[in-house]
Amino acid sequence: MTQAPATTKATRRQHDREIVALAVPAFGALVAEPLFVMADSAIVGHLGTSQLAGLGVASALLMTAVSVFVFLAYATTAAVARRVGAGDLQAAIRQGMDGIWLALLIGAAVIAVVLPTAPFLVDLFGASDTAAPYATTYLRISALGIPAMLVVLAATGVLRGLQDTRTPLYVAIAGFVANAALNVGLVYGADLGIAGSAWGTVIAQCGMAAAYLVVVVRGAREHGASLRPDAAGIRASAQAGVPLLVRTLSLRAILMIATAVAARLGDADIAAHQIILSLWSLLAFALDAIAIAGQAIIGRYLGADDAEGARAACRRMVQWGIAVGVVLGLLVVVSRPAFLPLFTSDSSVKDTALPALVIVALSQPICGVVFVLDGVLMGAGDGPYLAWAMVLTLAAFAPVALLVPVLGGGLTALWGAMTLMMTVRMMTLWLRARSGRWIVTGATR
Repeated sequence: MTQAPATTKATRRQHDREIVALAVPAFGALVAEPLFVMADSAIVGHLGTSQLAGLGVASALLMTAVSVFVFLAYATTAAVARRVGAGDLQAAIRQGMDGIWLALLIGAAVIAVVLPTAPFLVDLFGASDTAAPYATTYLRISALGIPAMLVVLAATGVLRGLQDTRTPLYVAIAGFVANAALNVGLVYGADLGIAGSAWGTVIAQCGMAAAYLVVVVRGAREHGASLRPDAAGIRASAQAGVPLLVRTLSLRAILMIATAVAARLGDADIAAHQIILSLWSLLAFALDAIAIAGQAIIGRYLGADDAEGARAACRRMVQWGIAVGVVLGLLVVVSRPAFLPLFTSDSSVKDTALPALVIVALSQPICGVVFVLDGVLMGAGDGPYLAWAMVLTLAAFAPVALLVPVLGGGLTALWGAMTLMMTVRMMTLWLRARSGRWIVTGATR
C-alpha cells in the first residue's frame, strides 16, 4: 500500500526533471527567434518610416514562408526521438540528416519562387508606393537566407530529438547577438540602409545553420551515420511532414480570419487585436516549450517500447500545462493596467482591449492543455490526426468568427470565438489522448 505512492512520487519527480531540463532552454530559444525581427525593426526604424514599413511587409512575408515549414522541426524531433529511445543513435542521426537535406531542397525551391515574384508579393501584402521598394529589396536579399533558416529548423529538431535543447538556446543567443551587431555595422557603418539589415540577417542565419551542421556532422561521424542524401529517407521525411503542413496552414488560416474580422470592426479594434495577439503569441512560447519537451520525451518512450512510460509522461505534462496556464492567466489579469500603456496611449484602444484580455486570461489553462497534447501527439508521430483535428477546428471557428461583425460584441466576442476555437482543439486532442490510439511503440511508427 505504501510502495505505490512512493513509486508514483519518484516517477513524477523524474518526469518533472525531464520536462524542466528540456522546456526551460527550449523557451529561451523560442523567445530568441522574434528578437531577430525586433532588433531589425529597432535599427531600421531610425532610417525612416518608409523603410520601417517596408521591413514590416517583408518580415511578415518571410516569417509566413518559414513558419509554414515548421514541420521540419516537429517531424524530425519525433522521428529522431523514437530512434534514440530504441537505442539506435546512428539511425537517429541518419533520420535527422534526411530532414536537413529536405530543408535544403525546400529552401532552394522557395528562393526560386520568391526572387522573381518579390514585387508582386509585396504589392499583394498592401505595401504603399513609398514602402514597396524597400520591402522588395529586403525580401529579395533575405530570401537568400531561407535555406539556412529551414536548416536551422530541421537541425533544431534533430537536437531536440536527441534530448538536447541547450545547444539550440546557445546558437539562438549567439545568432541574435551577431544579427544585431551585423545590422548596426552594415546599416550605419557601411551605409547600406535597409539592404544592410537584410544582409546582416542572412549572414547571421547562415552562421547559425553552420553551427548546427558542425554539431550534427560531428555526431554523424562519431556514430558512423552517412551524411549523403538518401532519396527514400528524404521522401519519408516529406511524407511525415505533409499532415503537419496541413495543420500549420489551418492554424495560419484561423489567425488570418481573426485579424481580418478585427479589421472590419474598426481602427480601435484592430489596434487592440494586434496588441492582444502579440501577448497571446508570447504566452504561447511558454506553453510551446512544454510541448517541445513533450515531443522529445514521448518519442523516446515510444521508441523504447515503454507505452506506460509514455502515458505517465503525458499525464504529468498535462498537469504542467494546466498549472502554467493558470499562472499565465493570473499574470495577464494582474499586469493589464501596466501592459497596455506600453503599446498605446489611446484610451479607446485600451477600453477595447481590457475585456478581451480577461477572455485571454481565462483561456490560458485551456491553451496549456492544447499545447501539451499537441506536443504529445506530434512526439507520437500522430500527424494525420492532428491535421484532420485542425481542419475541423477551422471549420468550427470560421463561421462563428465571421458572424461577430453581424451579431455584435466587438473584439471581446472575437476573442470569445478564439477561446471556442481552443476549446474545440482541446476536446479533439483530449479524445485522441484518452483513446490511446496514438501509442504506437517501436523505432518507427
